[in-house]
Amino acid sequence: MNRRLWELIRFARERSPYYRELYRDVPEESRTLSDYPVIEQERFWEANARFGEGVLTAPQTDGIVLKSGGTTGNPKYSYFTAGEWKSFTEVSGRGFRRNGVREDDRIANLFYAGELYASFLYVTDLIQSSGRGVVYPVGGQVPLETMVHLIESLRLNVITGLTTTIMTLVEYLNEHPQPRPKIDLVLFGGEPFYDDQMEAVRACFGSGTRVHSILYASVDGGELGYFDAATCANGEHRCFDESTVMEIVDEATLEPIEEPGRIGKLLVTNLNRRLMPLIRYPTGDRAAWVDPAGTPDRRFRLASRSEEGARIGPITLYVQDVHHVLAAFHDEVPILHFQILLTHDGKRDRATIRVVPQTMPQDPDGVADRIIRAIHRQRKLIPEMVAEGKIHPLVLEWCTLEDLEHNPRSGKTKPIIDKRLEQG
Repeated sequence: MNRRLWELIRFARERSPYYRELYRDVPEESRTLSDYPVIEQERFWEANARFGEGVLTAPQTDGIVLKSGGTTGNPKYSYFTAGEWKSFTEVSGRGFRRNGVREDDRIANLFYAGELYASFLYVTDLIQSSGRGVVYPVGGQVPLETMVHLIESLRLNVITGLTTTIMTLVEYLNEHPQPRPKIDLVLFGGEPFYDDQMEAVRACFGSGTRVHSILYASVDGGELGYFDAATCANGEHRCFDESTVMEIVDEATLEPIEEPGRIGKLLVTNLNRRLMPLIRYPTGDRAAWVDPAGTPDRRFRLASRSEEGARIGPITLYVQDVHHVLAAFHDEVPILHFQILLTHDGKRDRATIRVVPQTMPQDPDGVADRIIRAIHRQRKLIPEMVAEGKIHPLVLEWCTLEDLEHNPRSGKTKPIIDKRLEQG
């Protein structure tokens, strides 16, 4: 264990009530990272309630507070000091320099702003700190005709935003014949970009348009990986060795995985976050190493979501949120198990919630409809995205335990089955 990592663990153990309790049974002299427990997200965020008092190492006196997904009644707030936010965007900016952007590029930031969400501010700040390109903060909420007008009139040649926003822009341009903006590079973030979507982008802007990740980050996990245009394929990123310790662990045993090609749960430890430490925090994704151990800024390939949350287009549907909704229907239809199945067709993501009832309800279609509506009340963006044609409608499918897929190692039911990357 390197010195910075050891100091972070010791600091968190001394200052954070959550980490003090989490590490209660770990000898204080232990310097092997795998001796320390992997964070259980639900307990972490429960401890982080009440303005972070259970997790934070000190009262927050400067900086920024941002929000990521969760139900409307259980948002997740991330706390940064001013120095930590500056470090986050500067480290990310150094990674951004490797993704093929040129100094004279004009970059449209089409991420969403407001309501404490991070992406718009983060992307604006990291581009400025990178010293590559000029950022134009257009925003993802503006009317499409305004977005197109700004891109054309300002001769913006790089666009960056959520995959859903980019595809909505492509569909608008296809439906409104006019001179197409000359786009050299499309940088996506927040959700995967599939082959059919890349084909649609190149059909719109030209076969020479490059399409790849802006980088890999999250408001809770921080900087997670950068896209190196010279060495990374779609879905691959390089670690930020200067600020993170990335791990891939077996999903059943949590034992570290070092060999390339074997998929496991991706964890992050951020060496710069001390107000709200993140030590062995699950990113919510599954991944496999591409390079052998010891490779500087080692490459990894994202595989699919892990059990914490199902990413549907630009929305995350958390397993615990579905569980809470189903529990509310217990008196009417006791549930034995459920699983979220993710697929992709028609350039849109589709989520099917496969539910195993103890006994089939008398009105299965009616109960399924009411459960879906209850999930919509919790995650209001889902019906909004469906109405805008950005994702397929959420579906509930009654099934048996034998219909659910299981982990071949542990025999446990997988909470999320992501078939999208298998579809290409």
